[in-house]
Amino acid sequence: MDWREVGQRLLGWPLAVVGLIVGGLVVRWLLFRAIDRIVRRTEDGVLPDRMAALSTTDPSRRVQRARTIGSLLKSIISGVTFAVVGTMILSEFVNIAPIIASAGIAGVALGFGAQSLVKDFLSGIFMIFEDQYGVGDVVDAGEATGTVEAVGLRVTRLRDGNGTVWYVRNGEILRVGNMSQSWARTVLDIAVSYTEDIDRAKAVLEKVAGDLWHDPEYKSLVIAEPQVWVEDLGADRVTMRVVLKTAPMEQWRVARELRARIKTTFDDEGIKVPPPVTPPAGGATPGMPPA
Repeated sequence: MDWREVGQRLLGWPLAVVGLIVGGLVVRWLLFRAIDRIVRRTEDGVLPDRMAALSTTDPSRRVQRARTIGSLLKSIISGVTFAVVGTMILSEFVNIAPIIASAGIAGVALGFGAQSLVKDFLSGIFMIFEDQYGVGDVVDAGEATGTVEAVGLRVTRLRDGNGTVWYVRNGEILRVGNMSQSWARTVLDIAVSYTEDIDRAKAVLEKVAGDLWHDPEYKSLVIAEPQVWVEDLGADRVTMRVVLKTAPMEQWRVARELRARIKTTFDDEGIKVPPPVTPPAGGATPGMPPA
């Protein structure tokens, strides 16, 4: 081996390593620039101004989702880029074929042992991309119902009405009911006695719900004309249903105010509601002789 071959080897692999590192950084920078452009376009929206004004998507929610997806894509690109560049640099020194074969076998074994972890991560990625829910939403995740406080790739943190914090693995969420996305609905079932005039009771409920709809304080919360219909004929009562379409997260506030107004109006109009059914003494079933 002459000095020329030694010099070529000494200069060859450092240049190759530097070239691979620089090339990886350049590719990563270009991909990051592309992601930033996509994120900015997503934040601004792609609809014309008039169509954007009619859209039910909250702009702040769109911005938050775009940035979350951009951060996730950048993390994935960084990991893939560093893995590829590191493998190529290692190939400059040793034969990496046995290493790749061993890594493949180890990856299969690790995959079998960490199936639930992989499932949680994949579910979290699809959940973020599909915008199933976000921080601040009130959701029913099966075992837990509450306000979303944090969304991660592996777990989602909820806080229920009692203040209990629930950590739900994304892979264990089979279905999600989002109560605060785009719009919500207040549904109240009002029981009326059979002795009352149903048409009169319906007219009173329509007036109460209509007054709430036109109230300046609630006009921005109730976004559609209320509806009232006869829902059920029971053994001792007629159930009237009042339905109001509301802004997200405002259905409970509207329902509380509507209940108070209905109670006051029923008292003023003399409309009676059926008394509560109390079980007979001894716990016997109504219509059956006591034991």
